[in-house]
Amino acid sequence: MGTPGLTEIIIIVAILVLFFGAKKIPELARGIGEGMTEFKNATKDELDSDKSETKDHAGSKETKQRNKE
Repeated sequence: MGTPGLTEIIIIVAILVLFFGAKKIPELARGIGEGMTEFKNATKDELDSDKSETKDHAGSKETKQRNKE
């Protein structure tokens, strides 16, 4: 099962227009795009906070080792 061809895409678009109407589709696409952007930003923020916690944890180990010497 490969990528959809032009005929399949046209059929899918026609079905979407029938279900939602031509005016509603751009609103749905905009909402999906905003949701994806928000999810991407939240994921990036979470990864950044994990990295900073890892650096803080490694830095505290080095400080403890220096204090022992």
